[in-house]
Amino acid sequence: MGGPAALPNVHDGHLRITYEEMHVTIGKAAQRIKSEFDPDIMVAIGGGGFFPARVLRTFLKRVSGADGKRRNIPIQAIGLSLYEEVGEVDGAAGLAQEEKLGKEVIRTQWLDFSTLGNRPLVGRRILIVDEVDDSRTTLGYAVSELKKDIQAQFDKLPEDKKADFPPTKLAIFVVHNKLKEKRASIPDDVAYFAGDNIPDVWVDYPWEQEEYILSRLAYCILLHNEVAAKQKELGL
Repeated sequence: MGGPAALPNVHDGHLRITYEEMHVTIGKAAQRIKSEFDPDIMVAIGGGGFFPARVLRTFLKRVSGADGKRRNIPIQAIGLSLYEEVGEVDGAAGLAQEEKLGKEVIRTQWLDFSTLGNRPLVGRRILIVDEVDDSRTTLGYAVSELKKDIQAQFDKLPEDKKADFPPTKLAIFVVHNKLKEKRASIPDDVAYFAGDNIPDVWVDYPWEQEEYILSRLAYCILLHNEVAAKQKELGL
C-alpha cells in the first residue's frame, strides 16, 4: 500500500481554517451582532453560510412567548452560485479543489415565504450569513434581491396596515472578510459584521475536505487540521 501520505505543502499560500476556529470567531462576533442588531431571522447563503448560521443561532437566541423562554431564531436558505471549478482534487496531497470567481450570480434556491407567516419579511430584522466576503458580488446580489422582495410585500399591505410594522432592517455577517477591492458595495442602511479580516489568499474551509486516505488511515479533515496547526506554529 506504500508509506504514509505526505502532508500538503504548508508554504502553499492557503489559509486553513478549522471548525474550532470557526466556532470561536462566530461566538465572538455574535456578542456584537446581538447588542447592535439582534436579528429575528437569518438568511444563510448556501453552501458556505449554512455552518456559520447554525453556530450563530446558538448565540443569538431570543426571548419570546408568554413563558419568557429563549428560543432559536429561524434560518432560511438561499442558493447563489458565483464560483467556477477549475482543476482537480489533488488526492495525494489532500488539497481541496480550487475554484475561480465567476462573473454572474446564479440563483439556485430562494426563500420559502410560506413558512414565515403573514409578514414574511416586512418589519423583520434580517441577518444575511455567509462564510467569506471575497468579491462581494454574491452579497450585493442577495441584498438587492431581498430589498425587492421586502418592497413587493410591503406594497401589497393594506394602506391602513403599513404603519403597524416597524422598519425592516437588513444586516450582513461573514466569518471572514478578505481585505481586497470589492466588485460590489453594501448600501449605507445595511449593517455589516465580519468575524475576522484576512489577507486576499485562498481559504480552505474544513467542510471542503472529503477524501479518505487509506495509506495514512486518516480523513482529509484530520490532515487539514494537522497542516493548519503546523502553519500557525510557523507563523504562516
